Amino acid sequence: MPYLDQIDPIAVSLGPVKVHWYGLMYLLGFAVAWWLGARRARAGRLPGVTEAGFSDLMFYTMLGVVLGGRIGYMLFYGFADLLNDPLSLFRVWEGGMSFHGGLLGVLAAIGWWSRKHRLHYFDTVDFIAPLVPAGLGFGRIGNYIGGELWGKPTAGTVFDGWGVVFPRALPEPFASMSPAALRAQFETGALNAFARHPSQLYQAALEGLVLFCVLVWYSRKPRPRYAVSGWFALLYGCFRFLVEFVREPDAQLGYLAFGWLTMGQLLSTPLILLGLYWLWKSRSSPTLEPESR
Repeated sequence: MPYLDQIDPIAVSLGPVKVHWYGLMYLLGFAVAWWLGARRARAGRLPGVTEAGFSDLMFYTMLGVVLGGRIGYMLFYGFADLLNDPLSLFRVWEGGMSFHGGLLGVLAAIGWWSRKHRLHYFDTVDFIAPLVPAGLGFGRIGNYIGGELWGKPTAGTVFDGWGVVFPRALPEPFASMSPAALRAQFETGALNAFARHPSQLYQAALEGLVLFCVLVWYSRKPRPRYAVSGWFALLYGCFRFLVEFVREPDAQLGYLAFGWLTMGQLLSTPLILLGLYWLWKSRSSPTLEPESR
């Protein structure tokens, strides 16, 4: 039997101030990344960089995530809206963040910080890569709690009879029903045909948990330059490309080609190619040894 997603997206209400689970998931992802990165910095995995220097790096990467994520979303997924209303770029409370835009923002921040500290760009990228999946995983859980970015319907497929019913994805008259009335309809089986893949949880598991475990394990000892970054790009690109097959395409874009290619797949393809290239390049690159402390 499908599951009805009726989780309140608001974690805490303090008068007019409402704290959403999505924001808390982002904070939790940053906290885990900061904790793991500080441990690696103390272990000398980024020679010449103190914990204070690492804190600066995290601050700039967080700015890169937020600014790049928002700008990337408007360019990749809401360009028409941006042209019609340029101020929509600043209405972040309306939602809309792009991983690929956030990644570009992080890479730009790393470039500026690495030049300031006179470090090889990819030594810093390799250091940061294992920290990123925590934020990806918690962010996707936030998407699930918020009932957004859902997957395709499971009815009429091999997954028929299984999935999650997302209230925001329902047609009328169900979309206007109160939570109690919707629950009553669900109990009768009237909503089973609207069950969807919980693609947010698929992404949380693959791009978050699996990628985190692989990269932390792989980077537990020094690796050649480009290797950790290569595995991150390759695995994330493949995971995202695959999940897009069961994720509902963005309504304003639909499929871009062949009746199945999505914007997420289009943006992930360069990551897959870059990952393969960086792994090839790592075969003849030096290994950054930890600094003794």
